[in-house]
Amino acid sequence: MKKITMFTMQSCPYCQKARKWMKEVLESDAKYGEIPLTIIDEVEQPDVAAKYDYYYVPTFYIENKKVHEGAATFDIVKKVFDDALN
Repeated sequence: MKKITMFTMQSCPYCQKARKWMKEVLESDAKYGEIPLTIIDEVEQPDVAAKYDYYYVPTFYIENKKVHEGAATFDIVKKVFDDALN
C-alpha cells in the first residue's frame, strides 16, 4: 500500500468535486480507508506545495510520483486509490 498526497485549494470547484468523489471511494470499501492520505491546501501550506512539481489542482501523487493533475472524474479518483493499493 502506497501513500497518496493530494494538492488542493479550498476555493477550487474541481477540487471540491474530487474531494466529494474521494469521500465516495472511501465509503465504498474499508480497504481504501487504510491508505495513508495527506491533503495539502496550497494556500494554507505554500512551503510544502512549493516542493512539488505541479501547476493545476487537484493534483494527486502516489508516493513521489505525480499520477494526475487538473480536473478529475470519479473514475480517475478511484484509479488513484486502486493504484495506491497495489
